[in-house]
Amino acid sequence: MTVEEARQIVQEFHDTSIYSDEDFFAFTEAMQFLIEEEQRPQDMLYLGGAYYEQKRFDLALKYYEMAASFDYDPAYECLGYIWYYGRTGERDYKKAYENFSKLMKKGDLVATYKIADMYKNGYYVAKDQARYEQIIEDLYPKVKNCRNVFDPLPEVFTRLARIRADQGRKKEAVKLYLAAKDFLAQRIMHNAFFGNMNIMKWLIDDLYELIPFDEEEFDFYDLYYLLKLPHTITFEAYGEKHTIISEQDGGACAVNFDGKWYRDRDDFFKGAQIDGEKLTEIYWDLENFRIVV
Repeated sequence: MTVEEARQIVQEFHDTSIYSDEDFFAFTEAMQFLIEEEQRPQDMLYLGGAYYEQKRFDLALKYYEMAASFDYDPAYECLGYIWYYGRTGERDYKKAYENFSKLMKKGDLVATYKIADMYKNGYYVAKDQARYEQIIEDLYPKVKNCRNVFDPLPEVFTRLARIRADQGRKKEAVKLYLAAKDFLAQRIMHNAFFGNMNIMKWLIDDLYELIPFDEEEFDFYDLYYLLKLPHTITFEAYGEKHTIISEQDGGACAVNFDGKWYRDRDDFFKGAQIDGEKLTEIYWDLENFRIVV
């Protein structure tokens, strides 16, 4: 294998959203070859991220630490997440704080809201709700005009929305949630990473704690709310009608989409597709959602 051939394999993998185990194996082989040949921390982080998305966290940690050994700033954020959530089976808030702090001092927005979370929860540092709220308030003007879908606008907006809701400022909270929802939907079109999907799910759950659900006017991501309970829903894509049925199955509802079953709403949003295109990728082409009575 040459560097050029390895780069081609990596690019082809990057350009597809649906791939086989064999495709992923070829990608990892190509990435490992490139790392050995070129020692680029960007490649180490990219391979670690691919393993993280696969929830193979031990391997993600290996490559994040490898990238961090080159003092590559993005690796510190990734390591912070590994230790904050205990992805490898061990939570270490001290390590999480140290990694996030390195970036917060440089003005990194993501690391800053994660440090805020640590003050909110009392992880490694003393619990300090006032400091948490102040950090989030200070972040708002820095993200409110963001246009890059990978900027942390939804993460900051949803945190501020919860603060506003607790303050009794319901209209402001709802406005923040709706803006975050739209921004996050666009991000997910490019990257249906499970972390992004979880943010959307929690956002929808929180939003409809504040406002009534409108059964006459809802969209694709509002299905997070509906699929918690048994429903039959139809919608159209490219002029064709499709049907979603959720049925109670123990603690959660299983979801049937066009004859294929998914374990729950998370599984549905992760895998549902039409003609090889994930629903998350064609979000803007899904319309006329209706609840079948």
